[in-house]
Amino acid sequence: MRRVTVLGTCGAWPEAGRGASGFLLEYDGFRLVLDLGYATFPRLAAHGDPARLDAVVITHEHPDHCADLSALGRARYFAPERGPRLPLYCPPGVIARVQAMEPTEDLHDVFDVHPLPAGHQVGHQVGPLRLDTEPLPHHVPHAGVRLTAPGLTLAYSGDAGPSPALARLAAGADLFIAGITLENGADDPYLMSAADAAAWATHAGARRLLLTHFWPGSDRTRPLAQARAGFAGEVLAAEEDLVLPL
Repeated sequence: MRRVTVLGTCGAWPEAGRGASGFLLEYDGFRLVLDLGYATFPRLAAHGDPARLDAVVITHEHPDHCADLSALGRARYFAPERGPRLPLYCPPGVIARVQAMEPTEDLHDVFDVHPLPAGHQVGHQVGPLRLDTEPLPHHVPHAGVRLTAPGLTLAYSGDAGPSPALARLAAGADLFIAGITLENGADDPYLMSAADAAAWATHAGARRLLLTHFWPGSDRTRPLAQARAGFAGEVLAAEEDLVLPL
């Protein structure tokens, strides 16, 4: 089974009934989570036992992308059988940010932390997946993600601004997941719009584009139309519990 399940789609904070950023990737039995923002852990649990996770990748330390790493850590820390530490790949600051919510339990007891340097591309073998990252422009150190395996290329921009690095991350991607915080023609070097996502998906030759990280309360049909106007491939708007076969 090869698929992506959407755990959350909101930027900044979650709307009622939704979560912040989070995705579950399943590849032939290997289960990896991309980001665990506010309110994503309950949906993760609804889609399978969190104890069966094989790895976690967090793009950056903003809580709408990492807050529920605390919930996952607690679930593993207090489990009747803790098991081996879970590989966690994240930029500097993520562990410190989440550890600040844990005055007594050490996250290193349950996570095997692998830093994602903010200054250069780095590759890791994560089970059957190759993880490559690129530093992307944001308000804090941020790692764009590219995951590859036989028959699969998935790219994830997190919540970063437009950058030539996106062309490398999303080159030939079967699915490019793009965070699109900006709307109504706003311009910010540290954030991306639907038009930006469409332009970089086109430049990279991606096959499908999944829009996410919508501002709470915003009209999601407008960025969907903007992206479709600029990208000839399939464009989807992420929805909680949406499952996309790969």
